Formats: sequence, structure tokens, C-alpha cells
Amino acid sequence: MAELEIHHESEHAIDPTGQSVGILAAVLAVLLAIVTIASHRTHTAAIIDKANANDAWSHYQSSRLKYHNLELGENLLAVLQAKNGAAEKMLADYQLQKKKYEKQQAEISAEATRDQEEAERDEHRALRYDLGEGFLEIALVLTSLFFISRKKMFPALGVLAGLAGVVLAATGLLV
Repeated sequence: MAELEIHHESEHAIDPTGQSVGILAAVLAVLLAIVTIASHRTHTAAIIDKANANDAWSHYQSSRLKYHNLELGENLLAVLQAKNGAAEKMLADYQLQKKKYEKQQAEISAEATRDQEEAERDEHRALRYDLGEGFLEIALVLTSLFFISRKKMFPALGVLAGLAGVVLAATGLLV
């Protein structure tokens, strides 16, 4: 019976450069995953803040309509020259409601503006994460080219692109 030889990977020469590049690629992949998640979460936060701002502006608009209806009621009473007790009571009530809506409109406007500004900050932050993500993807691809070409230039370029990606993503924390 013929003897069958089973070869194990450990019998081959260990390539320390290949191992280092493999670890570098793994680290870049982990950083890419982290930045990608941060980017997605920030985009989601921007959408939520924008939706909140839109809701607040819709609320503001409905409050303005109610205020306008009160003004219309005052104008109708003036045109009809109503001078009885019921008309006076309605005018006093309209004044109280108008004050309430003026205060409410100021609060709603401030809330909507705040949400809009937060959405813009989130969008700027997300853009930085996106750029960092792009550079980390380039870094991973460049680093992986080492295994095809065996040229050390590719991991070196990968490190540079990876550093650029990490720096860009880190600036997203400062926005």
C-alpha cells in the first residue's frame, strides 16, 4: 500500500511579514467596522433630529393658524360693531388665548431651531465619519494587495491611508 503524506501548514516556512500584514489588515478591518457603525448611527441621529425639527415647525404653523383665527374673530367683532357683554367677554378671551399662543410659538420656534441645528451638526459629524470610512476601506484594500504582489509598498500606503481615515473619523468627535 502506498504511503500517503499529509502536509501541515506548520511545515511551511513562516512568513513574518505576511503575518504582520495580516494583523494590520485585521486591525484596519476592526477600525473600519467601528467608524462605519459610528457613521450609520450619526446619520440616523441626523434624520431623527430633522424629523423632530419638521414636527416642531408643523406644530408652530398650527399654532400660528390658531392665532390668526383669533385675530379674525376680533376683526369680525369689530366689523359687526358688537358692543354687548358677550362680545366683550369674547374679546377678553381672545386676548388671553393670543398671549398663550404667542408664548407657545416662541417656545416651539426655539425647539425647532435647536433641532435643526443639531441635525446640521450630526450631518457634519457624519460626513467626517464617511470620509474616515472611505480612507479606511482604501487602507484595507491597499494592505491586502501585499498578498497578491508581495510588495511592501502596499502595506505602507495602507498604513498612511488608515491613519488618514482614523484622523478624519476622530475629527467627527470634535464637531
